[in-house]
Amino acid sequence: MTTVPRALAPESVTGPAHGPVTGPIPETVTGPAAESVTGPASGPAPRLAADGASRTATAPAPVPAPRPRRKRRPGPRAALRAAARSIDARTPAHRDRAIDGLRAFALLTVPAGHWLVGGFTLDEGGALHNASPLSSLAGLAPASWVLQTLGIFFLVGGYASALSLRRAAAGGVATGAWLRGRLVRLGRPVLGVTAVWAALASLLYAAGVPEATLRTGATLVIQPLWFVGVYAVITALTPYCLRAADRMGAWAAAPLLGAVAVVDFLRYGPYADAMPSWLSLLNLLPGWMFAYQLGASWAGGRLGRRAAWSLLLGGTALFAALLVFFHYPASMVGVPGEARTNSHPPSLLVLALAAAQSGAAILLRDRIAALLRRPALWAPVVVINLCAMTILCWHQTAMLTTAVPLASFAGHVPGLTTAPETVGWVLARLAWLPVFALVLMAIARLTRRFETPWTGVTGALRAVAAVLAAGFGAFALGLA
Repeated sequence: MTTVPRALAPESVTGPAHGPVTGPIPETVTGPAAESVTGPASGPAPRLAADGASRTATAPAPVPAPRPRRKRRPGPRAALRAAARSIDARTPAHRDRAIDGLRAFALLTVPAGHWLVGGFTLDEGGALHNASPLSSLAGLAPASWVLQTLGIFFLVGGYASALSLRRAAAGGVATGAWLRGRLVRLGRPVLGVTAVWAALASLLYAAGVPEATLRTGATLVIQPLWFVGVYAVITALTPYCLRAADRMGAWAAAPLLGAVAVVDFLRYGPYADAMPSWLSLLNLLPGWMFAYQLGASWAGGRLGRRAAWSLLLGGTALFAALLVFFHYPASMVGVPGEARTNSHPPSLLVLALAAAQSGAAILLRDRIAALLRRPALWAPVVVINLCAMTILCWHQTAMLTTAVPLASFAGHVPGLTTAPETVGWVLARLAWLPVFALVLMAIARLTRRFETPWTGVTGALRAVAAVLAAGFGAFALGLA
């Protein structure tokens, strides 16, 4: 910090007739009563210059006292750098930054993917309806291979849950208590978003928003929440995943892959016409548990680099074979109008992609950890992880908060409420992504509290929230 010097003391002029004279020194001292710098007034007369003018003594100009400098507030960049350094300094040394980085990456691809493929059409009555650019632009399907990162999310979830359960057991915490804590952390944000939307939908309907728009919004809001339910069930099976990992290592995930392959053969093979429609639901648990089991094996030290290379190469080869020879749909997300889907429930193609992603994540772990030693990269990862459930639960609300008012007042807005049928729409939608992100940040400032313990909330209020959430779920699913 720069030290501002004190103001200089005033100069003094001394003379025998008077005491010290303080204050600024005049440039000239003249007059009979004035005291000359050469002596008192009764002293010798001043000398005359050659032209007869009186030569007067002059004093040097006073040195102005420097003004005290105001302390400048740090600019935005400096403040961000300071915040990043503070977050980095408070991070425990044993924190696995690579795992947090992978989780943050997987989390961010969820809103990015939904915002890119979540288009709208506007009918004559001003109501919004869901539409997807994948219906008209099949060339966008490879983008879903990058944005579909639930394999990484379940891998990291299995890794973190396995370590957390082992630490809890070592500390004397019962498995039931550990599980209750995990489920409550998952359930609070879901209950919050659905209860808020139940109240909000009633207010919007009273304000004149079309019912079709509200049903479109409810479908989008509840769309990512299925993941929470599946994740909660798999989390409850963590003790069994640990036992399987201890006995079989990375091979513990192989039976899950085999189960999905059998179901896919039955529903897509020569006996497909004879199979019941509910058969595909059998893939729901093993399909998403596959990567979770790999994470549990990784946490136990049973999945090394050699196995990771096998996952990367084997998963890539299986992915290519399923696309080329078995004609699986190229898109990793559902496409309106298509009879087959890879994600709901997961097909063997999803597991092949998850295997390749898991192998790559394990191989890149050390490099990711080294990169995240930089405070500027680590700080956003921390923030994203702290708001994980908020991002998951509210990112569709951010898009709707932008689209619904503009649909009412502006009508057809390129990239937002126009049909997603052209490359121009895709480019316009990319321009809207920063807007959605800013709206989500504003919403998160209000809704982040749902992730924290609900201290001070009475049982009656929790019961009301549960009733509202159930009502909204019924509305979103078309049951009410």
